[in-house]
Amino acid sequence: MSEAPVVTIDGPGGAGKGTVSLMVARRLGWHYLDSGALYRLVAVAAARDGLDIDDGDALARRVGQLRIEFHLLTDALQVQLDGVDVTAAIREEACARSASRLAVHARLRSVLLPLQRAFARPPGLVAEGRDMGTVVFPQAPLKVFLTASVEQRARRRWLQLSAAGVDASLDAILDELRRRDAQDASRATAPLRPADDAVLVDSSDLTADEVCARILGHCQERGLTVGTNPVP
Repeated sequence: MSEAPVVTIDGPGGAGKGTVSLMVARRLGWHYLDSGALYRLVAVAAARDGLDIDDGDALARRVGQLRIEFHLLTDALQVQLDGVDVTAAIREEACARSASRLAVHARLRSVLLPLQRAFARPPGLVAEGRDMGTVVFPQAPLKVFLTASVEQRARRRWLQLSAAGVDASLDAILDELRRRDAQDASRATAPLRPADDAVLVDSSDLTADEVCARILGHCQERGLTVGTNPVP
């Protein structure tokens, strides 16, 4: 495993992991891994190639043939699959549901493990997901578990969809988050839970800037370099 320092940020959907992790990565000037995007990319590839998302072995075989690229832009993360920009496609709710289903496959998770670890390179990595601190980077010097009330998470998702012009039901989003939480927490392989030594942060009543500041404070406490090569 790379000796580059890693900050992991795990937590349930809607807690703000993506926004905060990008902010932290830019402030540190480090690389960034959205592990959830990897599962969504597999879901996109499966839909494109007509693969059964319940066939973990077939999905695992397909992963080795995918060309995946993350580009940390000034104001967003661009994701490419086989040279095609799929940033918008992987954020669709149908893709999220498929990704949650295929994430239960132990074989697929094992194939993705070295791919995820390869993102850890100097000067460092901010990795966000659901098992970054418990499975992928268990030796990370800082592990954060970011959470929020399910009601607040559903409201955030509803506002996000509304801003994008999508007509969505707040109750339906709330039900979907509860279902996804239960599935993630109960799966046999790498269930969603805080690492034993994780720092717990509840973002229910905090802004993204406030959460970012707290995490950067923990970075400083652990001697992790803050702002060496900040990204604007």
